[in-house]
Amino acid sequence: MDALTVHRLHFAFTITFHYLFPQLTMGLALLILILKTMALRTGNEHYNRSARFWAKIFAINFAMGVVTGIPMEFQFGTNWSRFSKAAGGVIGQTLAMEGVFSFFLESSFLGVLLYGEKRLGPKAHWWAAFLVFAGSWLSGFFIIATDAWMQHPVGYQLGKSGEILLKSFSGLLLNSWIFWQYLHNMIGAVVTGSFVMASVGAFYLLTKRNEDYGRTFVRLGVIAGMISTFLMAFPTGDGQGKNIAFNQPPTLAAMEGLFKTEQGAPLALIGQPDLEKHRLDNPVTFPRALSFLTYQRWGAEVKGLDAFPPDRWPDNIPLLYYSYHIMVGLGTILIGVMALAALGLWRGTLYRSTARLWLLLLMLPFPYIATTAGWITAEVGRQPWLIYGIMRTPAGVSPHVSTGNALFTLIGFMGIYTILAILFLFLVYREIDEGPEPVPERH
Repeated sequence: MDALTVHRLHFAFTITFHYLFPQLTMGLALLILILKTMALRTGNEHYNRSARFWAKIFAINFAMGVVTGIPMEFQFGTNWSRFSKAAGGVIGQTLAMEGVFSFFLESSFLGVLLYGEKRLGPKAHWWAAFLVFAGSWLSGFFIIATDAWMQHPVGYQLGKSGEILLKSFSGLLLNSWIFWQYLHNMIGAVVTGSFVMASVGAFYLLTKRNEDYGRTFVRLGVIAGMISTFLMAFPTGDGQGKNIAFNQPPTLAAMEGLFKTEQGAPLALIGQPDLEKHRLDNPVTFPRALSFLTYQRWGAEVKGLDAFPPDRWPDNIPLLYYSYHIMVGLGTILIGVMALAALGLWRGTLYRSTARLWLLLLMLPFPYIATTAGWITAEVGRQPWLIYGIMRTPAGVSPHVSTGNALFTLIGFMGIYTILAILFLFLVYREIDEGPEPVPERH
């Protein structure tokens, strides 16, 4: 295994583990704000206690996100120093703004949200919840702006030594790639938050503990989940797909397993890419659907991988193909589960339906899997470019960090993060076990 492969695995591991936490905090931030809004409008303390319970879960996730996020940013210098030297003048802008503005906004008012309720009035405490929400979603924007520039670089110019200089700050923040990627990402966070909230509510109803809160969590989780899962597919998923189709056509071809250019290209539902024979084995396809979804014409031409030189193909087509289909497949299942739960909620049978409550409970890990598969699709799809069309991935790696050094730190991170994962699960379990309203001791 060469150093480049280890550096890529190292960053893939740390960023995948890290993003388990921000996706929940960004999703919960909106749901907590909704609970605080219901408390303000109704004057019912039940909603305040519900918001307080989820704010504690939010805080545990936030702390874990900080602990795992800081080393990840240092990796730009330790593992990808040539990339940092070349592009630091651009991505340094958005990463610094994420830290200085959104992170401090979110962290400061999280303290107020957790500990300031008795000192503040209901309206002031609602504003604390709103500013936590604003900070977390603003943080997401700056991170997405960084990734969007790597996917679709704009607003730059090359210096005399080949360094990349920021030419237009507004161009960086108004990159056309950002709009759909940001919405798709943030709606995905709401999907995760909704399923987690609904799952915890289902747990309370199944165990017949904190049942009033269980009903509130299931109701809010299912309503928010039904809306957000549909929005994930359309228009945000469709819009992000068009980003790729128009700006990274080799990526689209690899994602769909389309090896040959076709008019009226089919949509592959199932199949296995065969790189040697340049075909999709055992395909189950929907005729002409890919042409229609991409160009709104059933007979439109969609370029396959044969239309591009092999050095422009994504360098791990099977991983890209499978991660994309896992994301889409799980996304479809999530829509179905939330639609089924919403039907039960509308009919007034959901809280008594053991089967549907178990389904909500057991679905908890799948939004995380779908989101991880989505990010693998985005990042593997950009390959072989680190900055699309400008810098190839091997050109950005640190030249003096050996395979052994990188592998040593990767193994170390894996060990430390295993301990952190156990600690995280223990802390969250303790909060869920205690519940929003501690059970009074029996004498």
